[in-house]
Amino acid sequence: MIRVAAVLPEKERFCPAGAGAVALMLRDMAIEGAPQTALSILGPPPAGTPFPDARFRTVTPNPLLSAIAGRRAAYRRAVLAALRQEAPDIVQVHNRPALALSLARALAPRPVILSLHNHADTMRGGRRPEERRALAEQPGAVVCISEHVRERFLDGVPPELAGKVVTIHRGLRLGAPPPPRPAAARRQEILFVGRLNAEKGADMFVRAAALALPSLPGWSARMIGGAWFGTGAPDTPFVAALRGAAAQAGVALAGFLPNDEALAAMAEAAVVVLPSRWAEPFARVALEALACGAALVASPRGGIPEAAGDAALYADPDRPEALAEAIRRVAGDDALRAEMQRRALAQAACFPMTTTTSAYAALRERLLSRPPRG
Repeated sequence: MIRVAAVLPEKERFCPAGAGAVALMLRDMAIEGAPQTALSILGPPPAGTPFPDARFRTVTPNPLLSAIAGRRAAYRRAVLAALRQEAPDIVQVHNRPALALSLARALAPRPVILSLHNHADTMRGGRRPEERRALAEQPGAVVCISEHVRERFLDGVPPELAGKVVTIHRGLRLGAPPPPRPAAARRQEILFVGRLNAEKGADMFVRAAALALPSLPGWSARMIGGAWFGTGAPDTPFVAALRGAAAQAGVALAGFLPNDEALAAMAEAAVVVLPSRWAEPFARVALEALACGAALVASPRGGIPEAAGDAALYADPDRPEALAEAIRRVAGDDALRAEMQRRALAQAACFPMTTTTSAYAALRERLLSRPPRG
């Protein structure tokens, strides 16, 4: 039995009311499981009841240390103390390069896997090539959520270290999305699911909907998400401005919804739009929309095409008229939506969570079979 400890980022909550993509992936990995693997998940206090079917341990940083040394340092200290009590065979640190390197040094020769769900060059401890080289040199490994993320990680890293950096796509748990309704029976709704900020193109969705809806009688548009993960978060100035624009465009703002409710909405909506301006690492929402059988209109940036393949209709997220034209094209053509649904379900089936868990299990076994260095 291999004992694995997975460490959440200090801002992510392992519960329905505050989960982001990392927590959702770990929940799915705990449910799917891997043979001869005991998974423990460590993270900050959840905003409610933790996800069931997973062993979760709350990590509570010392408030005094947080005030003196900062939130990150206090979280690192608390995580290290918890790991020494857990005594796992291997540690997975998700999306925190600096934390992964610090733990690798403190826990050596125990292997530490850094799992990157975003680009390392945008995060503390991974911005410079020499930092990424140090991450690749430690006894564990670096797992990237897509080839797009891996290529950016390796920029400036010596080629001989490339074998320490692998791609394991984030899969979807079979049966997690509700059964998709046939394309012809779906709600005439254009849906946005994600955080409400400029990077995700929330404002472009509103502008595109304002252009498209007047020529689509009977259709509506809705946005699921908030400024941050979880309920009750205050509006940012961006969201406050978005509310006014959405009201004028006839776009409903539903706020943050737990993942199962967002999936149910995507399983009924005819069209899901993912207009991300930034280079998405892989886009869980894209895979979820496809698995739910929605026609997907998406940005062609980052790892989105790697996830969606030829199942999506792509449009420039910086051109609301192009997004609006794509929405009108899909909404106005029943046969196209039916074909897009067929492609969507076939593409989503290429990324089962069982493949993800098996790939992680194989990597752990390989790392643990290596003799310690030195």
